[in-house]
Amino acid sequence: MYDLFYNSSLGTYLLLVLPAVFFAMWASANVNSTFKKYSQIVSTSGYTGYDSARRILDANGLYDVKIEHISGNLTDHYDPKAKVIRLSDSVYDNHSAAAIGVAAHEAGHAVQHATGYFPLTIRNAIIPVCNIGSNLAMPLVILGLVLGLLGLCYIGIAAFALSALFQLITLPVEFNASSRALAALRDSGRFSQDDLSNAKKTLSAAALTYVAALAVALANLLRLIALVSGGRRR
Repeated sequence: MYDLFYNSSLGTYLLLVLPAVFFAMWASANVNSTFKKYSQIVSTSGYTGYDSARRILDANGLYDVKIEHISGNLTDHYDPKAKVIRLSDSVYDNHSAAAIGVAAHEAGHAVQHATGYFPLTIRNAIIPVCNIGSNLAMPLVILGLVLGLLGLCYIGIAAFALSALFQLITLPVEFNASSRALAALRDSGRFSQDDLSNAKKTLSAAALTYVAALAVALANLLRLIALVSGGRRR
């Protein structure tokens, strides 16, 4: 039984998951190289990442949202509970088009939160359940196959499906934040076409990492389904 499960698991991993993992690795390397490239191009606006995020927040009446400096590279994020945008070393006081794009993107998340953007609300609501589901999925499937309890396997698959759902909902959230960011930068009238183009290229590279994350989640979900289907036939 173990040998059959191991061989089946390895085969489905190589066929389904490994290509998605390679895609995710490429996307991660691509966003880092793209950010590095456009971090060396100074924006004509004279704005820093902080200035850009602050301007977008103030333009939307979000004076209560703070901006903090955190360490790390591309660790930028918006914390909806604390109402804080945290910008990394390479973004906070950097004048590059890449930094401005990333900071504006995080401000876009703050605007989403303030306006009750539905996909973001759903994503935030299911985070705890998704975390539990992703941790329990594989143990439940393995236990179900060992004990011959298909119902347990299906519960495991359903649990992991929540993780895939989270990644799916993340796509419109991230794409919309970038769209809001670029529109806000353009409407401010402070940025050249080159600035906007370079910021867009940076955000497009970042968006691919979320597409890759969804691909990995779906590949793993298909892998679990294939393992259970194979176990049921045996």
